[in-house]
Order: sequence, then structure tokens, then C-alpha cells
Amino acid sequence: MIDTRRRLWLAGIVVLAALGFLVFQGLGNATLYFRTADEAVAQRDQLGDRRFRIEGDVVDGSVRQVGNDVSFTLTKASVEVPVRHKGDPPELFRPGIPVVLEGRFQGDYFSSDRILVRHSETYVAENPERVTTTLR
Repeated sequence: MIDTRRRLWLAGIVVLAALGFLVFQGLGNATLYFRTADEAVAQRDQLGDRRFRIEGDVVDGSVRQVGNDVSFTLTKASVEVPVRHKGDPPELFRPGIPVVLEGRFQGDYFSSDRILVRHSETYVAENPERVTTTLR
């Protein structure tokens, strides 16, 4: 009887630890700061080396790719941010499109390890075969 209670307590502790871990991970992702490029530059000292998301448009003529790494310039409200991205960019990545990057400032550039391509209503209207969600 005591052995069964001990097993139940142990199972309960394991389940609570797993739930706590999942909540912690979810909150960590939800609290990732989001800034437009101009906001990020204005708040650079406050952001420090913390990880956050930055949004802007890829400047035409700025994309340089060497192997899997790509460098480019991001702009928003006439403010430009040099970016160095580690890894392969998404297939739809190209100059002139809006993107959201995850990473942090390092020296005089933004170091990114994730690129999310944003789609506008114009893109959806022009490429309905590429959109997998149903619009209401």
C-alpha cells in the first residue's frame, strides 16, 4: 500500500514538472520582444544583447549570400539595419519583401538565426495556390 502511494506521488511530481517545463517554454516564446527596425534602433541600448524579433523590409540590392549565410539590410520608416543571418533563408525570401527576424544586436549589425516571411493580402491574391489556410 505504501509502495503504491509512493509511486502515485512520484508520477504526480513527474507530471507537474513536465507541465511546469511546458508552461515555462511557452511563456518564454510568448515574451520574445517584437520591434520594427526603427523602434529597435531607437531602443538599442535598452535591448542590449537580449534576443528579440525585428520587422522590416529587405532593401533592394542589399542581399549577399555566401553558402548558407546571407547578409542584407532591413529598413522601416527610413531607418536601415544591417543584418547577418546564419542558415538558409526561406524559399520566398527576396529583396523588397517584409520579414520578421529573430536574433540580437551584435556590434554594428543584427545577428539573425530565423527569418519569417510575411505575406500581404496582395501576395495571397496573386498566389492563391501557395496559400494553405482558408480565408473567411
